Amino acid sequence: MSKNVLVHACCAVCSAYPIDKLREDGYNPIIYFFNPNIYPQEEHERRLEELVRYTKKKDVELIIDRQDPEGWYNCIIGLEDEPERGKRCLRCFEYRLLYTVLKAFQLEYEYFTTTLTVSPHKNSKDIFQIAQELAKKYELTFLDYDFKKNDGFLKTMKIAKEEGFYRQNYCGCEFSIM
Repeated sequence: MSKNVLVHACCAVCSAYPIDKLREDGYNPIIYFFNPNIYPQEEHERRLEELVRYTKKKDVELIIDRQDPEGWYNCIIGLEDEPERGKRCLRCFEYRLLYTVLKAFQLEYEYFTTTLTVSPHKNSKDIFQIAQELAKKYELTFLDYDFKKNDGFLKTMKIAKEEGFYRQNYCGCEFSIM
């Protein structure tokens, strides 16, 4: 019997390989979309549409949570000028992972993880530290998959190409637009 795992996901591209890997390892991934950082609204909708399409194709449950851009902006106040991979990003990860933990707790899922670690632009060690602190606080188990390892990033890019996914050229927030 598969164990449910709530998987925070920012887009279909980053979800592709993690869905397969988690299933391969005996988990039932339930994708959780909570990304109030994504700017502008059209970008948010485009990423969500791709994720909806892909999760339907893969027969994966998708939970779309209310977005809270005002809460996210309040969370990163004073960090707007931080560089990519800086303190603003860490705060953003913490904010989104907190909501993931709260949703997992509400649904009584023991496990949670995130697709953020599939990106070579994100420090998995930092993400793991934040998630493990939240897991401890809420007595849940964080599955510390570094999805970029073992060619995970290449595998997710291959799937994205085969699926014809829209690929964004920035992380998501208005401060990361290049």
